[in-house]
Amino acid sequence: MANGNTAISVSKQLGPLLRHWREVRGKSQLDLSMETGVSQRHISFVESGRSVPSRQRLLTVAEALDVPFRERNTLLLAAGYAPIYSDDSWDAPDMQPVTDALRRMLRQHEPFPAIVMDRYWNILLSNTAAPRFFNCFVDMTARKSPRNLLHLMFDPAGMRPFIRDWPETSRSLLARVHRESIGRVVDDKTRELLKTLLAYPDVDVDWKALTAPASTPVVPLVFVKDGQKLGFFSLITTVGTPMTIASQELRLECMFPTDQQTERLYAKMMEDAPMPNFPADH
Repeated sequence: MANGNTAISVSKQLGPLLRHWREVRGKSQLDLSMETGVSQRHISFVESGRSVPSRQRLLTVAEALDVPFRERNTLLLAAGYAPIYSDDSWDAPDMQPVTDALRRMLRQHEPFPAIVMDRYWNILLSNTAAPRFFNCFVDMTARKSPRNLLHLMFDPAGMRPFIRDWPETSRSLLARVHRESIGRVVDDKTRELLKTLLAYPDVDVDWKALTAPASTPVVPLVFVKDGQKLGFFSLITTVGTPMTIASQELRLECMFPTDQQTERLYAKMMEDAPMPNFPADH
């Protein structure tokens, strides 16, 4: 790391970033000091631009603040250090054990829909059931790749006309974007995604007003096809001990019927559902 004026410039870049993450997590400098063993005085000096921590000390603080890997790299760069978390693609060779496991889980979830998404809800992989199911409502081949699950739901030319209780559902989905954002923080790209979703007609911007029915353990996503209702809920799977940015940001969503009636209707509908003319896992 450089000294002199460069070091002063570096420290001024790092300080606001570190303060931002501490405030996002609702922690005082004293709280952070108690959790990391780094003196409160040193944390204060870093935030004010008067000091630059060692790389290991900075990583210790980032871990305590639950900073996502992508943003930890930003902190390291701001401090004058090289990034340490790989930013290779989700389908890079080193990711093969993870993607193989995901493909195995996708196959095992047949005959119900399952998809793998990135941080921004772009569909990366799916089982055969997912495109078959959505093709029963809309022509999935007409949608550009990568297909985005949220745009599929919010678009009036997509699944939107087939979703029951749209105001409640849209608020539930927007709340999920916030809740499931990596590190529980909405970054600029997620903020842009939310902006495009809110631009669709009849989207309730007061997403925080959602209250789930007391009689159900989950908020179901209910589709209506030929007057018949099909209710689903989702289970989300993430990598338990990620070590790269891609492995931290991938998630597998598996859809399950909420009741036996949905399961019967779904089975009947899928009997005649055409096979997709594009690979299921893309």
